[in-house]
Amino acid sequence: MYQIEKISHDFSVCKVTDFSQVDFQSDYCFIGKTDEENSLVCITQNVPDNVIERDDGWKAFRLQGVLDFSLVGILAKLSTILAENHIGIFAISTFNTDYILTKRENYLKASAALVNAGYEVI
Repeated sequence: MYQIEKISHDFSVCKVTDFSQVDFQSDYCFIGKTDEENSLVCITQNVPDNVIERDDGWKAFRLQGVLDFSLVGILAKLSTILAENHIGIFAISTFNTDYILTKRENYLKASAALVNAGYEVI
């Protein structure tokens, strides 16, 4: 089992016109770009002025350690546990690991569900 770390910041999920105002020096900044949109997940206090839409009130968990690309099903197992407890998620993957965001009102319930499933939440 993996350790899961609680991240203390509040996060926002946003759609921005472009990335020119994004604070890339912030501890957390996740961007996604497609032919249809520019998305940003960042610490709420760092939401840029050029936001088109935003959804505030997210909290995050980080899987501790570097996850090898050959590992299968880690995020699926965690998302299944949370889905069974009626908790929606927003998942983000980086090169090293995965992050799971839940709405603030579900954060403690999510933490308890993960602990009950045998994960160490720190």
